[in-house]
Amino acid sequence: MPIHTAPQPNAIAEHDAWREERRAAVTAPLGNLALVETRWLAEETPATVDAAAAAIAAEQPSGVTVTTLRRTHLDTGQDEVGIRRWDANAPAIRAFDGIEVFPYDPAWVQTARFTPVDGSRTVPFEHIRDNGGSRELVVPGDIVFTRDGVEYTMSAFDDGGTLLLVFGDATNGRDDESGTYGAGRFLFVQRTDDGGFGTAGEVVLDFNRAFVPPCGFSVQYNCPMPPPQNRFAGDVLAGERIVRFREGFDLYAV
Repeated sequence: MPIHTAPQPNAIAEHDAWREERRAAVTAPLGNLALVETRWLAEETPATVDAAAAAIAAEQPSGVTVTTLRRTHLDTGQDEVGIRRWDANAPAIRAFDGIEVFPYDPAWVQTARFTPVDGSRTVPFEHIRDNGGSRELVVPGDIVFTRDGVEYTMSAFDDGGTLLLVFGDATNGRDDESGTYGAGRFLFVQRTDDGGFGTAGEVVLDFNRAFVPPCGFSVQYNCPMPPPQNRFAGDVLAGERIVRFREGFDLYAV
């Protein structure tokens, strides 16, 4: 069951503050909107990529930052390295017009039970730019709750020490006032105690803080998509809906 039944003034204020923090984060010089290029460097290795990135950075104009990244190649299983370019004056930042959000609803603050499993367990997550391929992500436990008479057992993966839930629902891609980002949304899982994710305990899924994935702000991201067990049959009318850009801007044409 949800843990609140009526909006509290402080909860609404906290939600408004979260929205402002989100806007600041996505428009920052290294925010989601600033990412203009992800380039994989087949000729480089983990030992040489930093030097390669420094050489590329030296050629960039003011306001552009170059960082490195690494992933596992889907076919070979080997490390693959690359660079990302972030532009503080990117076209997407200039055209950004805000994030549409559902009104705060305390009924969507959901408690759940977290049960840890063996730390080596992984779950395949399809990624938006992998042409149907999936990547194995560490899922350290099960998140179990009942909503509208349906029991769900969802999988949140370890995102640098934080549990990130990638979920989908019936609003994804819908073309009306309740439609949300087509590939699903993200939500950080909160503990209600001081326990880590190696111990069982109660967690909170505040769907009012569900957010549009980075790939909704830049096509240079490769976001995980919701696995079948993380999909609601009905609508989740809470959290961020979609990113708005000024008329005439096409994110996919940049």
